[in-house]
Amino acid sequence: MASQRFALTFPGDPGSHGEQDVVVVESTGVTGPGGHPVYADPTGIVRAEISDRGEVRMLASGGHQMPRTPMTAEPVPGGGEQGGLPS
Repeated sequence: MASQRFALTFPGDPGSHGEQDVVVVESTGVTGPGGHPVYADPTGIVRAEISDRGEVRMLASGGHQMPRTPMTAEPVPGGGEQGGLPS
């Protein structure tokens, strides 16, 4: 069974002193163009199709968006509304 949530780690912006951005995405129940599950953050802005091999395809959620590809996609353990969310 595929993970219901993933933590996507993006490289930091040049001015961020190398700090990385981490976004937790949850399964949407939708299948993407590659036939794999689509995951989204609570805002719906960050959307990604993640294969069972951990391959990530970022999906634009609006016009003129140029999504960056994360460095890693790690399954988030736990379940329920708050279970397993990083603090």
